[in-house]
Amino acid sequence: MLAGLTLAALGVVYGDIGTSPLYSLREVFHIEHHIPLTHPNILGVLSLIFWTLTIVISFKYVLLILRADNHGEGGLIAMLALATSAVRGRPGLRRVLMGVGMFGTAIFFGDAVITPAMTVLGAVEGIQVYAPQYEHAIVPLTLLVLTGLFSVQRFGTASVGKAFGPVMLVWIVSITLLGLPKIVANPQVLWAVNPVHAIEFALNYRGLAFVALGAVVLVVTGGEALYADLGHFGKKPIRIAWYGIVAPALVINYFGQGAMLLQDPEAIQNPFFRLAPSWAEVPLFLLATLAAIVASQALITAAFSVTKQAIQLGMLPRMRVLHTSVRDTGQIFVPFVNWGLYVFVVMAVVFFGSSSRLAAAYGVAVTIDMSITTLMTFFVIRYGWRLPLLLSLAATGFFFTIDLAFLASNLLKIASGGWFPLFLGIGMFTLVLTWKQGRSLVAERLREDSIELVPFLESVFLNPPTRVAGTAVFLAPESGLTPIALIHNLKHNKVLHEQNLFVTVRHHEVPWIGFDKRVEAKSLGHDCWQILLNFGFKNDPDVPQALELVKRRGIELDPMDTSYFLSRDIVIPTVGEGMALWREKLFASMHRNAAGAADFLNLPTNRVVELGAKVEI
Repeated sequence: MLAGLTLAALGVVYGDIGTSPLYSLREVFHIEHHIPLTHPNILGVLSLIFWTLTIVISFKYVLLILRADNHGEGGLIAMLALATSAVRGRPGLRRVLMGVGMFGTAIFFGDAVITPAMTVLGAVEGIQVYAPQYEHAIVPLTLLVLTGLFSVQRFGTASVGKAFGPVMLVWIVSITLLGLPKIVANPQVLWAVNPVHAIEFALNYRGLAFVALGAVVLVVTGGEALYADLGHFGKKPIRIAWYGIVAPALVINYFGQGAMLLQDPEAIQNPFFRLAPSWAEVPLFLLATLAAIVASQALITAAFSVTKQAIQLGMLPRMRVLHTSVRDTGQIFVPFVNWGLYVFVVMAVVFFGSSSRLAAAYGVAVTIDMSITTLMTFFVIRYGWRLPLLLSLAATGFFFTIDLAFLASNLLKIASGGWFPLFLGIGMFTLVLTWKQGRSLVAERLREDSIELVPFLESVFLNPPTRVAGTAVFLAPESGLTPIALIHNLKHNKVLHEQNLFVTVRHHEVPWIGFDKRVEAKSLGHDCWQILLNFGFKNDPDVPQALELVKRRGIELDPMDTSYFLSRDIVIPTVGEGMALWREKLFASMHRNAAGAADFLNLPTNRVVELGAKVEI
């Protein structure tokens, strides 16, 4: 089991960071940085890369961040839920953290666009080394690979996922074997493990060294994926794969590229592909393309998972979510997200045209999310784990300083490409914030016009309407209030079912809620029940399945004799209080185009009755 999980983690968790040698070292010495390819500079940059991998990945993520699991789950949303729960007694701070976390989640989608474009372009650019006469085919071939990748998403990742681990294992072994001979031929490159070389490089070049940090950060771009996939594999396999396989391979390959540059500075045009002997050129090109597809697939799958979690937490409107596996609930396909990502990935490839130009855009999204994760970790260990303030500051302050240095360096690249992920992130954040605030406004308006359920039922049963056979399930957004669908049903149909369940679905800031805590039931008399269904943000909300659990409370349910009543709200934007009019119109459009509640809650389509109501905001 441990060996299998470690191999699987190798493919899914380390696809992004494992393919960073394709472009990272080359970008540090990019012509725009004006850093001469001298012996001290090469050792200094290699030292920066080595200690960046050690501090950011080995120490921060693998040792510290992996400890901050939310019931075994990781990722920015899981961390956000942990941090906001830890400061629940401080509403002002909680709102700030929620806003920061939502922005980080929005920025993640910018990363999900840049990563496939960057990795596939970086792999296909091997043509420049092996067959420069076909350089004009790089962009079309990249688009062809990406089109195929996004087209097969609807079939699910189960079969493809089985190949992730072996492919990445072959890739990791290959990059190790490529770097070793160069190190053996020029062992002086090993002096780069001494941090003095990094310090001397920073002191000698200062401004240029600071700018170069924006490229150095490319070596750790998969750090967030490492934490996000915690729930799939657990801490131990991820740590074994990193310390035992991935970290040594990356260091050997980077040092191998550096050893080659010490002897042949002209190889800086594409040092990764220059490592290969002539007989291995074509196999390496094909393997690099395959590894880039694996790295891209991991980010696309993560985008689906993050979208589903954001929907559960009320950060995004309901979308059509398709399950591609009957056994693994985590394997999903979100068509809107898939093709939305594809459109922006194609735009990135066509507009930037090369991995070097995309590198300027890459680091911004990554460093913002890294900084937010470290910030959230402080509040988790200070208020959640209740560690002393000085210890909490010491545990996160050093890493946060490093993150800010990388972020500041990348912000210098906004004009040359860093604007792209920021544009995507700010656009996504606007949608998230508008949806969150719009839902609050709708809930507030409904609450103002609502009637308490118990007094309403008491008044109804003073002169009871005709009771008809069967069970009516009324979905209510808030427990204790009369569902609008019930009022309309009584007003227009003038009947009440023999048995009535008033059901409220509540999503919590924990990933999983077991069946033992899924249902809370309270009798209201006259065969009426108040039901509360609890789901975590990684649970699939299935109301009929959850209602099966109420049978043990003495409530009889016949699926063929049960009707589900929902209220479909029609949002009307108005001038006045609330949001700006353009945001209200945006929210109304998002609300109108959201997937139906019946599908989202897995209600049987032939047993659903929807009754409309207008809500002015």
